[in-house]
Amino acid sequence: MINRLIISLAFMVSALSAAEPWIIAHRGASFDAPENTLPAFELAWKQGADGIEGDFHLTADHKVVCIHDFDTLRVSGKKLVIAESTMADLQKLDVGTWKNPKWKGVRIPTLDEVLVTVPHNRKFFIEIKSDEIIVPYVLASINKSNLSRAQIVIISFDQKVVARVRKLAPDLVANWLTSFDKSKDLSPNAQKACEILTKIGANGIGVKSDARLDIEFVTQIRKQGRGFHVWTIDDVATAKRFRAMGADSITTNRPEWLRSGM
Repeated sequence: MINRLIISLAFMVSALSAAEPWIIAHRGASFDAPENTLPAFELAWKQGADGIEGDFHLTADHKVVCIHDFDTLRVSGKKLVIAESTMADLQKLDVGTWKNPKWKGVRIPTLDEVLVTVPHNRKFFIEIKSDEIIVPYVLASINKSNLSRAQIVIISFDQKVVARVRKLAPDLVANWLTSFDKSKDLSPNAQKACEILTKIGANGIGVKSDARLDIEFVTQIRKQGRGFHVWTIDDVATAKRFRAMGADSITTNRPEWLRSGM
């Protein structure tokens, strides 16, 4: 009787978690607007996203800027390496026209500018693309913003970055990101992932959507008391699958469209 009650309660908790994953706008509403720009983030809020995700690098003059690649070629047509360029140099570039001429004149925003867009009841996933040297600058911007600590989630593929965030700001959530090699068995598997999360003190894991991921993987992460997040999903069937598995958040380029289908 007790075992049945425990199983029933566990199912109810799982079902509740699975029913309401946060819908996080990947680089803003990037299906409709130029990625990692203020228009993309503002549009994400209008589309009802629970949070936004943006990518951040450190410039040569120690400014934290929002852009995915290590250089500007793909989004501007002119190649400037972020780490070797000043904020003034980067601000001269148009990073909107590549998406659509109507976005002509859109500029690379700073972390400070993106922080201002976040409503008080929404989430901001800050993906750090630079190495750990950027961490104090990111934390300084967060500290002077009006956002609560609960609104911020820092994410990175770099284990050293996650470990440093956890050391310098233990009250912030910091998750480790990983993807999986398609030509091999799932790697890292759940055991290895848990070992890494423990080593660096991460609050959770963010994984690239993969058909090989199953409830056993999620269960092992949960047993450690850590969060499970998935990216980047733009089809309803896959989103529903991860919702059923209890994902805490689903990152998508199309927040309004995906939510309407779920």
